[in-house]
Amino acid sequence: MISPTSPERPTDADPAFQEAFARVAAWIDGYYRDPYRYPVLSRAQPGDLVRALPGEAPDDGEPFERIFADFERLVLPGITHWNHPRFFAYFAISAARVTVLAEALAAALDVNAMLWRTSPAATELEDVTLAWLRKMLGLPDAFHGIVYDTASIGGFTALAAARESLDLDIRARGMAGRADLPPLRVYITEHTHSHIEKGAIALGIGRENVVKIPVGDDFAMLPEALARAIDDDRAAGRIPMCAVATVGTTSTTASDPVAAIRAVTRGRGVWLHVDAAYGGPAAILPEFRWLLDPAHDADSLVVNPHKWMFVPVDLSVLYVRDADVLRRAFSLAADYLVTFETGVHNYMDYGLQLGRRFRALKLWFALRTYGVHGMQERLRRHIALAQELASWIEAEAGWQVVAPHPLSVVCFRYKPDPAEDAAAV
Repeated sequence: MISPTSPERPTDADPAFQEAFARVAAWIDGYYRDPYRYPVLSRAQPGDLVRALPGEAPDDGEPFERIFADFERLVLPGITHWNHPRFFAYFAISAARVTVLAEALAAALDVNAMLWRTSPAATELEDVTLAWLRKMLGLPDAFHGIVYDTASIGGFTALAAARESLDLDIRARGMAGRADLPPLRVYITEHTHSHIEKGAIALGIGRENVVKIPVGDDFAMLPEALARAIDDDRAAGRIPMCAVATVGTTSTTASDPVAAIRAVTRGRGVWLHVDAAYGGPAAILPEFRWLLDPAHDADSLVVNPHKWMFVPVDLSVLYVRDADVLRRAFSLAADYLVTFETGVHNYMDYGLQLGRRFRALKLWFALRTYGVHGMQERLRRHIALAQELASWIEAEAGWQVVAPHPLSVVCFRYKPDPAEDAAAV
């Protein structure tokens, strides 16, 4: 058995580890093959696991068998199973089994991909894999990609880049107490993901300066309203900083008119960030390339492979047109981080995080396993299933599709006949 006393050295052979790893692999395989053995939603009540576990860590180490038994007995009952075929919330896409293997390899290697020097292969595989993805999405070569954990961090980083692009010396002087610094404004809609507002809070911009632009009947931003808001802010002495267009909103998967929004922002010197975290991968399909074609002139764009490209959470990609803006905002090398290689990317310079997991490995495994055609086949199938579901709903009395459904999500509601509803009351 695996125990705290074996092996004495990491280089010692450890048959118990191999046995335990094989057991975990068999469990994972069974979990994928028979997802119906668990309920979609956990039946746990708040505090169940807290009450079941001791209040302190054990004084002495415990064997793997006991820990794994408690995983099955105590932890699993409290799991909501996102891999379940009947889990319809959010944007749940089951991770491919091969990417689970990639995660295990990344954990075993345990590298920090902050500098080229600290892991050359992790850095260069990120370069190559994100170039592959950029081409698959039809984005121009001018976009430079960086892997983050989630779109929340990608959006935060894009806002920081937008702020830095204004050349207001905020990196050196900050924002507090500056009479020469008017409010900075960010433009979204009520359907924009909440991480943009959180990013504005964290960057000192403030929620009061996040302007929600009206939407039309299709839940998409009205470009003419955006233009008026920007012009009004500039006339009032405020600084329009960034507009956020979404391709596939969280609530309805609506898409803002990116081309029209870009026409508004370009002439007014406003950074355009495109949140394509969910909808972006659809552009891998030639028939959906129109989703991202208008984003070719954007300043930044986020897409989440962990939402619709079969890799496990977490893996999000930020593409930026001018990577030097990110470097100006975030690069800060202490003496112990200085290296002298040229022509390489030190990814710690392009964001807040210094510790960086080897996330590109699982995306590389997924792209190699499926190929472009295999990925297209699966995305196309998902979209077709959504359209079939929508047709069933539209044909059923008392049910209503409430939003456009060009992608893989259908929003609907129960709407009984008013006479039947009154009779039931």
